[in-house]
Amino acid sequence: MSIRDLDGGVEVELVTEPPGVVIVGGGFGGLEVARALQDGPARVTLIDRNNYSLFQPLLYQVATAALSPADVAVPIRTLFRGANTEILLDTVCAVDLERARVMTANGRAIPYRMLVLAPGSQYDYFGHEEWRTLALAPKTLEDAVAIRRRLLLAFEDAEGCEDPAERAALMTFVIVGGGPTGVEMAGAVAELARATLARDFRHIDPAAAQVLLIEAGPRILGGFTPALGSYAQEALERLGVRVLLGTPIEHIDERGVLAGGRRIEARTVIWGAGVRAAPVAQWLGVPAAARGAIAVEADFSLPGHPDVFVIGDAAQVRGEDGRPLPGLAAVAKQEGQYLGRLLRLRLEGKSARSPFRYRDYGTMATVGRSAAVASLRGWQLRGHFAWLTWGAVHIYFLIGFRNRLLVLINWLWAWLTYGRGARLITGIETRT
Repeated sequence: MSIRDLDGGVEVELVTEPPGVVIVGGGFGGLEVARALQDGPARVTLIDRNNYSLFQPLLYQVATAALSPADVAVPIRTLFRGANTEILLDTVCAVDLERARVMTANGRAIPYRMLVLAPGSQYDYFGHEEWRTLALAPKTLEDAVAIRRRLLLAFEDAEGCEDPAERAALMTFVIVGGGPTGVEMAGAVAELARATLARDFRHIDPAAAQVLLIEAGPRILGGFTPALGSYAQEALERLGVRVLLGTPIEHIDERGVLAGGRRIEARTVIWGAGVRAAPVAQWLGVPAAARGAIAVEADFSLPGHPDVFVIGDAAQVRGEDGRPLPGLAAVAKQEGQYLGRLLRLRLEGKSARSPFRYRDYGTMATVGRSAAVASLRGWQLRGHFAWLTWGAVHIYFLIGFRNRLLVLINWLWAWLTYGRGARLITGIETRT
């Protein structure tokens, strides 16, 4: 280890062992690469700002009190206990391509022989960063818990509010974005209000809450067929959700939104309108493509740098139809599996594999209790069977047997009783 003083700051360079494979990001893609290299011929360092791996597709259920945070996350260290794998809790802030080092927020300079960047994405507020704190998005565990807190506090505040206009605003919930995240969130919020909380209050009727799903486009679930989108809208409306189409968000403040020229008083706004890649292009000093992603070679390497790889939401990869692959967990997982095997072969001195080919098994979205839509390799499913399929797929991809068992039990209990066991208000916004 060496220590240097750089412009008043301290840089710590980890050089205790020969440089190995450094993986940035413990999400779907990064974990698959690390798994393939576990107990392999090279030292592996996995860097993540959290000590857990998060199953993001179910974050909306944490946000709506159906699941607890521990149900959708697992400590990374429990997954990698091989002698060649090191877990580092830190945040990457830059990459020095010339000297082959990763720079972190804690002042570390970590040398690499091969570098894999899989940091995921963040929600895109389309140039309105001031909206980020006003309209939380279910992207991190902290965000999901904060959304849960805001939702539950809204009903608590409405219970003690004597002003009818303010009470109505407290019980109005706006979800921005008609994609899968927005649809799933809107359905879950409506069920929370109309079923779970229905008998919990004396002075308000939670079932009278307004849940608005606002979409700028002509229909919701634009990635699905029009028929499935129409079914999803009808299912939401049966739950009491008002779907506003062709209604762009123009302004958000602490008291509501301006959408399509109409002012809506709402004390809780949830964002689900789009994502962009983590700032990998900024770390590397290279131009960014659409959504902040980076164009990569066929083997996911950075052009001109054959030992630096980018996968997941941060990589712009085109499918067989020439269109960029979507930012889905399945895409990141398959890319990680491919790259992990490729690097393992390279480290063992063997020939490279065939080019990456994404296998599209379909997309799904749940629409409240016992309803969902699914497009699976030409099969268009909806209703109860689609919901059962959605549940089975998500249980299968959850990391860890304990997580799968707990989620299954919670889902069965919620389905039978409409109960949600994680209705806890915690954090700095708690009223006293």
